[in-house]
Amino acid sequence: MKIYGVALLAFCFLFGKLLGNYLGVWIGLKSDVGGVGFAMFFLMISYSYFKKKGIVKELTTQGIVFWSSMYIPIIVAMAATQNVKAAVSQGPIAVVIGVLVTLTGFLLVPLISKIGQTKNEK
Repeated sequence: MKIYGVALLAFCFLFGKLLGNYLGVWIGLKSDVGGVGFAMFFLMISYSYFKKKGIVKELTTQGIVFWSSMYIPIIVAMAATQNVKAAVSQGPIAVVIGVLVTLTGFLLVPLISKIGQTKNEK
């Protein structure tokens, strides 16, 4: 049954969004700052804690894995869409910097993929 783990996921999401909104207000923005990241962090920490204490059962683990695999791509895509809309509305410099950072990331993929390889693996 995949419903197990939804309460933990929902709590972490709401707590993360709340913290992200408060952080945004604290630094002077009228938006969420890292709410999805905080939610994922709280989910990892709380799941690890409950698993150490023996509270989490196998069905709960399966439910958390199922819902987090559905949740993460959807929420991240929604947050990315909001970020792009906000960047475009702020002017061209945000878009130019975003494109430059993305291109730099693409160009660094071959270099990063070589990290940790031995001479025999190349």
